[in-house]
This record gives sequence, C-alpha cells and structure tokens, in this order.
Amino acid sequence: MKVVIVGAGHAGGSAAALLRTSGFEGRILLLGEEPVAPYQRPPLSKAWLKGETDLDSLLLRPVDYYAEQQIELRTRVRVTAIDRAAQTVTLSNGTHESYDHLILATGSKARRLTIPGADRPELIELRTLADAERLKDALGPGRRLVIVGGGYVGLEAAASARALGVDVVLLERLDRVLKRVASEPLSAFFTERHRAEGVDLRVDVEVTAFEDGTVQLADGDRLSADAILVGVGALAADDLARQAGLDCDTGGSGGIIVEEMARTSDPAIFAIGDVTFRPVPVHDCSLRLESVPNALEQARQAAHAIVGRPQPVPEVPWFWSDQYDLKLQIAGLPASADRILLRGEPSTGRFAVFHLKGTRIVCVEAVNAPPEFMAGKQLIQKRTPVDLGRLADPAVSMKAVAVDL
Repeated sequence: MKVVIVGAGHAGGSAAALLRTSGFEGRILLLGEEPVAPYQRPPLSKAWLKGETDLDSLLLRPVDYYAEQQIELRTRVRVTAIDRAAQTVTLSNGTHESYDHLILATGSKARRLTIPGADRPELIELRTLADAERLKDALGPGRRLVIVGGGYVGLEAAASARALGVDVVLLERLDRVLKRVASEPLSAFFTERHRAEGVDLRVDVEVTAFEDGTVQLADGDRLSADAILVGVGALAADDLARQAGLDCDTGGSGGIIVEEMARTSDPAIFAIGDVTFRPVPVHDCSLRLESVPNALEQARQAAHAIVGRPQPVPEVPWFWSDQYDLKLQIAGLPASADRILLRGEPSTGRFAVFHLKGTRIVCVEAVNAPPEFMAGKQLIQKRTPVDLGRLADPAVSMKAVAVDL
C-alpha cells in the first residue's frame, strides 16, 4: 500500500507521522512545495518575527525523523494534476507517482485585493516561512510598517512589530477589527490595547491603491511605509481538487467537501486541514476551519480511516492568539448563539465572553483566563446547561456553573 500526501505543512506532516503511529506499514510519500520540512506556522507572526525562535524549534519534528520512520519527504516539488482513474499524481518535474490513498493537505492561500498595485512585488503576505523572513528583514526600530487587515494575523504582526520598536499603522475596512471572527467586547478590548501600545489603528478605512512604497486611502491620505503587510483573509487552496472533479464548496472561501473521516467524494482521496469544508458534529454544521487543532484532528481521522481504526471522538473547534502579554483562547463556534455573557472585567486584562444558546454555552472567548477556556470547552462538548447567574460571577468557580441534571 502506498499513501501520497500533497502538502508538507502542519496537516500533511502530522498525517504522515500519525499513519506510522497508527500501524501503517506501507510506503508514505510526503510532497511539499517549500524547501523545508514541515514546520509550525503560528509562530511566524510572533516568536519568529521577534527573533525568539530558530528553525530547529519551528520544525514539527527533526529532519532525521522522516528517514527514521521511512517517510519519504520531498521538498521543492509541486503536484500539478490528479488522475483519479489511474490513481496517479503528476509532479512539476513531469514525473508521476501512483497512490492507493491520496491525502490532500494543500492548505489555504491569501485572499488578494482587487485594487491598483495589489500585485506589486514589495507587498508582503504572511503565509510561509519565506514571507515571515521577508517581513522580519524589513522591520527594525524607527521603521514604519503599514498593515492592511485587522484580523488575527495583522494584530499579531502589529504586536510583534511594536516589540521591535517599529512604527505601526493598522488599517481595517470594517467598523471594528476581528468583526467576522470575534465578539464586539473582544474587538473593543484588543483595539484599546493596541492603541495603548502605540499602534495607529484605524477602522472604516478604504485602501484604494498601492504605489511606490505607499498606501493610498479613499479619504486622500497617502501613507509611506518601509514595509506593507496585506492580510485580508484566506481562500482554500482547492484548485487541484477542483481540476480533478472532486466536490468542493461553491460559496465563501471554498474548500474540498469531506465527511467525518476526512474522505472526499472519491473514496481513495482524503483532504485535511485548512483546505477542507468539513462537518463539525459538536455544532451540527459544516464549514471551513483554519487552525492547528483542526489540522491535527483531520490528520488523525484520515490516518484512522486508512488503517481501519475506529473514528476518533469529534472535537470542539478551538483556536488561540498571542498578542503582547495576552493569551486569547477560543473554543466553539458562535453562529447559533442568541446572547453573550461577560465574565470578568476587560480592564483587568483577564476576562471571558461566553456565547450562549439558551442556557448552553456554544462558544467561549477567554483572555488570560485558562479556567474559563478549559471548562467552557468541556461544557460545549457535553452540551451541559449552565446557571447564567453563576457564570457571570467571577467569584464562582467554573466547576460550579453547570446545572445538575
């Protein structure tokens, strides 16, 4: 048996390792476009930018691991086509590889602005180690970084740049940062903190063009910059799957449609990580997730399916972000909530926002509040009702908020 994994990121690298630990004894071929072994991406906007980590620490596993486990890792190679009938993939060097099972772990790609100058080579995205190194080289005391996009990547990069003494301007088109992914109290908290740290954070701002190291705004303002980072979201890198005729989501940011064991519409092909449009049983919905826990969960699902092991217990989606001395941890999805409840005082730097449907927690956003995050995650998993009065009172332990059934 031979498994070919397309994409040597967190999802693909984890799938290769999990196949071995799950008992798969066949051939594993792991193909990656980048020149390095699988590595962690979250530190790129944080520790890597600040020079607090090196490549060895960034790698998921030591380079020798792959040879020791008889995982054939090929870097600097791109898959250009899938022949489902012949069960082969075509590589960018013109060669072909056969497969018994194929795992697509192609991740996501940066969403591009459609304005003049959006394709200028000096603009920086933050998707890869090479991108992070370009940005790192451009930063330094007294330099100016303009960030377009107030999502997590933009905010994390802003915090890292300020730690390096960089002047930072952050521009968000909507009326608050994190609007698509976080509650209003959380947006307000991070806005206030970034401004207190010296970030020139502007909302309701329309960027109209990039030219010669400047950012042109709709109000006529022109911002000069030593570096320009554009982070306005991501799309599923599902082009290969679409060309092969696999079922993909047609709305939003796309994604390869998979079932609960990460199988695609072709039973010989699996898809995992950022590229998938997947079921989330805990929330009775399907959507595309971008997170390390999602990548690991689906890598485990695919490995178990290939070796014939039972399906893993479905997990609660979760995510984290580090900015300054703040640790944000989020569990669950807020879409079905009909109210929010604030526990703690944001001005103290330690609080949690709970999203509830009736008396059940469906999502928790916790800032420097590990007990609220961990207990909230468990309560979401168990679908346990809570006492709202107790939940709102930080003096009451999280163990005491569940309603006895």
